[in-house]
Amino acid sequence: MGENSVYKPNIIGAGEVGCAISVDMNKNVVHETNSSYWNTYGNEFLGAISLPLFGAFVSEEKCQLFGEVSGRKMLEIGCGSGQSLQYLGERNAAELWGVDLSKQQIEKAAQHLESCGLAANLICSPMEEDCGLPVDYFDCVYSIYAIGWTTDLEGTFSRIASYLKRDGVFIFSWSHPVHKCVAAEDNKLVFKKSYFDESWYSAALGEGTLTLSDRKLSTYVNALADAGFVIEQMVEESDAELMQARDDSSDFAAKAKMLPVTFVVKARKR
Repeated sequence: MGENSVYKPNIIGAGEVGCAISVDMNKNVVHETNSSYWNTYGNEFLGAISLPLFGAFVSEEKCQLFGEVSGRKMLEIGCGSGQSLQYLGERNAAELWGVDLSKQQIEKAAQHLESCGLAANLICSPMEEDCGLPVDYFDCVYSIYAIGWTTDLEGTFSRIASYLKRDGVFIFSWSHPVHKCVAAEDNKLVFKKSYFDESWYSAALGEGTLTLSDRKLSTYVNALADAGFVIEQMVEESDAELMQARDDSSDFAAKAKMLPVTFVVKARKR
């Protein structure tokens, strides 16, 4: 490993990617790198990171965090190619809105939702920036494995709070930070990095490159509190029924039986 290389396992939520390169965080560079990746490779992950799945081994069908969505105005942060919006649209959500960093993903979402007979307002923009979304408007803002890409967590949570009506709900999922510290080696789980290390890094995944940071759970909790949210529920257990249905004997599945690999938070705007 080079002088600036560090081990960063499980960049998305499954599989080991080996070493990565520590980098200084430059918002514009991060946006350019990650949007380029999602423009090219985004669909490779959407089977595992779109509703009804919140990520690996956690499902809305089991958790029931959304409850009744009929008649509600829904905004997705990091909408990808539209599968999660489709899931809620088919459950009679009143309005569907989506924001994504990737122009290609927005185009795919528009095509996909149109083919499903669903209408949506889709905006290509980083989640950190003002993109003209209405304020005090949405009943629910949600994000499936996208919030972790933000370069400004506190600012993003504050923007999301502004979009929501009073008493509105914010639901998001991301790769569990403990999972991101631990690798499977020779039938053992081994800590490969500090849980407290939130530095930015770039890592190759397939033929592309992604840049991100592994934040502590407390970083998310404190940012939610600062933005005026109250946490109502947090899920971090792997669903045994989902694991059994997959009949997965991989190191990743074995790891998921011993520690959380995905976490989901449901919070409410005060």
